[in-house]
Amino acid sequence: MSAADDGANRSLGQLVATATTELSALVHDEIALAKAELRQDVKRVGIGGGAIAAAGTLALFSLPVLSFAAAYGIHNLGLGLAWSFLIVGGAFLVIAAILGLLAVAKFKKVSKPEKSIASAKETAAVLGTVKPHPRPLVGTSQADASVTRSSV
Repeated sequence: MSAADDGANRSLGQLVATATTELSALVHDEIALAKAELRQDVKRVGIGGGAIAAAGTLALFSLPVLSFAAAYGIHNLGLGLAWSFLIVGGAFLVIAAILGLLAVAKFKKVSKPEKSIASAKETAAVLGTVKPHPRPLVGTSQADASVTRSSV
């Protein structure tokens, strides 16, 4: 087609085909853009997750060292070594108890997802009133009508 009759002499079918092609290209480009953005985000999440795992591992390994340092620090203040370790162990138990009470308090505040339950009940009520439209079995005998077949 020449530039002079850019859209004036095209049929409706040609216009629809052109619009469909351009829309398809646009959708493919949008999907490609979304994939590229997701790849970058996944890479960042992977690096961040690895950094958190490394930080958690180092913090876990530092606990025994810090516990011994605290116990020997208390021992240097003049207390017996056994009492120093008991004080450090007791401090850990107190911290664990406080965190446990905090967790129990937060768990008690958890409630049912009432909006989701109401929405599911409403959907079930709507679907309960819908009557299926039975499809006639074409080309099957009475014996085959009771067998459900998959097309996969």
